Amino acid sequence: MSNVKQYRKKPVVIEAMQLQGNAEQVMKWLTENGCGAAWELDSDLPVYIETLEGIMTANQGDYIIKGVNGEFYPCKSDIFAKTYEAA
Repeated sequence: MSNVKQYRKKPVVIEAMQLQGNAEQVMKWLTENGCGAAWELDSDLPVYIETLEGIMTANQGDYIIKGVNGEFYPCKSDIFAKTYEAA
């Protein structure tokens, strides 16, 4: 007998912003929404975000997600498209 079960993600609404072009808008959004640590090296891409799993890099085209507990983390655009839809 197998202990493997199937689960469905609960429908939750999150906030996210795609990193496109200059990182200024994303950095402003992160700062205004309580992101503890995020920085860019030369006011351009990539953006580095301190997450619950450590420092992660957000590159051109990636989405930055504000999770259900107010945490921030980057997500590749192809994974974002498979996981989320506009609310």
